[in-house]
Amino acid sequence: MSGSNRIFFVGPMGVGKTTIGLRLAQLLNYDFIDTDAVIERKTGVKIDRIFEIEGESGFRKREEAVIEEISKHDKIVVATGGGSILSKKNRNALSERGLVLYLTSQLDTLFDRLKADKSRPLLQVENPQAKLSEIVLERDSLYRDIANYVIPTDTQPIHQIIQTISKKINAIEN
Repeated sequence: MSGSNRIFFVGPMGVGKTTIGLRLAQLLNYDFIDTDAVIERKTGVKIDRIFEIEGESGFRKREEAVIEEISKHDKIVVATGGGSILSKKNRNALSERGLVLYLTSQLDTLFDRLKADKSRPLLQVENPQAKLSEIVLERDSLYRDIANYVIPTDTQPIHQIIQTISKKINAIEN
């Protein structure tokens, strides 16, 4: 871990990586980067369109390139895509270059947050709740393996989550 001038949020879709990451970056006066947004900006199309054209494997290659590039910057807070940790290269880059925070939520909470969201290509299936459960179970150990801290996001308001994270960062720096 390279101190706390690089903070990476990992966790399943809908857990709050972008919302919490943006607020934390503002508090720390760091740059906020959402890897999905970077990919969309570079390609000029939405993530679901990339999945449609290139499949998940094409998207994951783009995601690897973005994480390799941005994970070397300083004073950043990064919200990674939920599946970014499927790549060993990404797991290594994140865990070796910064502080990794795994945000968690109960499956019911995640599904409530995501059920109306049509921009999640992996959930555009007959039974999205079962698919979400499968994804979370498949990835949980990968998130935990690289996480410095595991932080639940469905038991307290955002400002308290930010305070908890700030205390952890301050403990590292002091």
